[in-house]
Amino acid sequence: MAPLLLDHYVADPDAEIVAERIVAASAEVTFAAAKSLDLLEVRTPLLVASFWVRGLPAKVLRRPEPAPPEKLSLDGDVGLPGWMLLDENPDREVVFGAIGVFWTSTIRWNTDITPSDFVDFDEPGWGKVVCNYSTTPFGEQRTVLTYECRTMTTDPDSRRRFRRYWWLIRPFVQHIMNATVRTIAGHAEAAQISDPSRVDPS
Repeated sequence: MAPLLLDHYVADPDAEIVAERIVAASAEVTFAAAKSLDLLEVRTPLLVASFWVRGLPAKVLRRPEPAPPEKLSLDGDVGLPGWMLLDENPDREVVFGAIGVFWTSTIRWNTDITPSDFVDFDEPGWGKVVCNYSTTPFGEQRTVLTYECRTMTTDPDSRRRFRRYWWLIRPFVQHIMNATVRTIAGHAEAAQISDPSRVDPS
């Protein structure tokens, strides 16, 4: 099996998490659905509640809340400061990520980093988050869709802080990722039904 593009960006993570789903659509159609997904579409009761709770301190203190992005998608600009498209193998894998401090009550993303800086960046006090959507043909007209996220920190103190934080939020991250692959699968299967001629060329 060919190595993942993801391995180039984080090969030895401090934490990693994976969500998978078999999709009744070709790899081409599934990949297109993943890349065009607006993450703001991924809504579950837990996710809605968590966003409300996260914004509660600002509401109580009557501080202005940042305006939500209009769209979060890999099809063009990601739409979230600091996050960027890192690499792509058409119809097979797309990699995206960010560098930030995300284990504190106020998340801070490093908006000065470019994709070419990402791998070699090692300034202490930061963490790298790298994610991918990858597709693997499964029979003639099905695909295994994988959504994987890996995280690594740049110094021991940040690693200790992150691991405490990760212990708390890991179930929530898994919940979001599972909901994301379900949403992508739904879009891909609907697209395949509407255009059954789009068969995986491999």
